[in-house]
Amino acid sequence: MIELAPSILSADFARLGVQAQAAVEGGATVLHVDVMDGHFVPNITIGPTVVASLRKVSKVPLDCHLMIERPDEFIPAFAEAGAAWISVHQEACVHLDRTLHLIAAHGCKPGVVINPATPVRALDEVLPLVHHVLVMSVNPGFGGQTFIHSSLKKIELLANIRESRRLGFRIEVDGGIHRDTVADVVRAGAEILVSGSAIFEQGNPSENARQLLKSALDAAKHAVQGLSSAVAGEAAGDRGNSLSLP
Repeated sequence: MIELAPSILSADFARLGVQAQAAVEGGATVLHVDVMDGHFVPNITIGPTVVASLRKVSKVPLDCHLMIERPDEFIPAFAEAGAAWISVHQEACVHLDRTLHLIAAHGCKPGVVINPATPVRALDEVLPLVHHVLVMSVNPGFGGQTFIHSSLKKIELLANIRESRRLGFRIEVDGGIHRDTVADVVRAGAEILVSGSAIFEQGNPSENARQLLKSALDAAKHAVQGLSSAVAGEAAGDRGNSLSLP
């Protein structure tokens, strides 16, 4: 299932509730909340108070992405504020297994995030514990950056690992997602698409969300059709080979 998760980092905070609701009306089913502390990443954004305010005006899950040092100290506050999903960076957690269990203990769906330079294999031991894996397709800290295309290989690898190990985590991608890149990430296997500037910075957030989601769903549909055709072609080839046997 493809889901659009607009990042409120790019919204007009003077009209945050209105813009968030407009994105939901355009088809968004999750709202992505980028939390930055000025230490783990070179920017400072918001805390639990804004999450609590947003929770009052939106019924969709709030996906809190903690780009912070010492996330264990803040997980209870974000859970109490109304976060439904909480993701932490592999690079920021000394005891990642413990942190993911802490998120779950507070009633939230745990997620793990990897930066562009972090290999997927660093997550081998925690993949059975998480609701979602967030692949950063830009270096975290600021919106509006250019998509890093090597992220596609990570998404593909995660999709293959999930299938081979029969795991249930979902694949999320964040950074540089707009109408020129969304098809590539969907074909690679991403299901939860975080996008900020493409939705909030120009035009109507509702219409922008609708168009981006349509592009993603079209890409998913074509990918399924291509897979079905490939499978049918292999089956036909097998039948032809069987007929040629003596």
